[in-house]
Amino acid sequence: MLSVNTNVGAMIALQNLNKTNAEMNQTQNRINTGLSVATAKDNGGIYAIAQSMRGDVGALSAVGQSLNRAKSIVDVALAAGEAISDLIVQMKEKAVSAADLSQDTVSRSALNEDFMALRKQIASIVSNAAFNNVNIINNTTTRLETLASASGSRLTVLGENLSLSGAIVTISSTAQINTQSAASTMMATVNTSLTNLNRALARLGTGAKRLELQEVFVSKLSDSLKAGIGNLVDADLAVESARLQSLQVKQQLGVQALSIANSSPRIISSLFQ
Repeated sequence: MLSVNTNVGAMIALQNLNKTNAEMNQTQNRINTGLSVATAKDNGGIYAIAQSMRGDVGALSAVGQSLNRAKSIVDVALAAGEAISDLIVQMKEKAVSAADLSQDTVSRSALNEDFMALRKQIASIVSNAAFNNVNIINNTTTRLETLASASGSRLTVLGENLSLSGAIVTISSTAQINTQSAASTMMATVNTSLTNLNRALARLGTGAKRLELQEVFVSKLSDSLKAGIGNLVDADLAVESARLQSLQVKQQLGVQALSIANSSPRIISSLFQ
């Protein structure tokens, strides 16, 4: 039917052209963003899953930061503990020398000065072994807790009190080896302190290893989630490029089809010539 009021061919051609234009806009958006699902309108279910996974990735980032902070605190404590262990080894040497009956008073006094200097250095190390204002070897922080997962579970490392006159370092904060008797007694005390300290360092080392292993796991888990999100929402740009070229051809053909359909009413005028 030929009519000047209704051009069915033009309407169909326009519908097809509009559909092609909409598909082209979608393809261009995918190329521009690199995402096949950029908004909930693209695919509500996939978008919701991806957003939930993005939330988990963000939470794991916070967990990683917490583990990093805890690991640094324990690393500082370990470094301090190892330094204290070296100092106690030197103190043992001074005590053994001072306990020698052949030592005269002047020599023993010199050894005692060295011994007290080492003792004071231990106190200084213990008080300054803090990271981010947290010190786990001076009895101010007995439990170091850190995030271990996105669900909020925690990992705990126990503090070790390495202060003088404590249960681990039993050397008194006023200890001296100014006499042969005091030096002899100090030898046993230093040995006990060294044994206790080595055990404490082993416990701290185990805690540091746990933190390190958890940090590696969290990092790998985060990478896996990111890869999963990419699999869900990333656009295949090779496919989209080919699709764009196809749509461009369809658009050109659609414009031509619409032009042909719009020319149909002109045939009517020839009927009245």
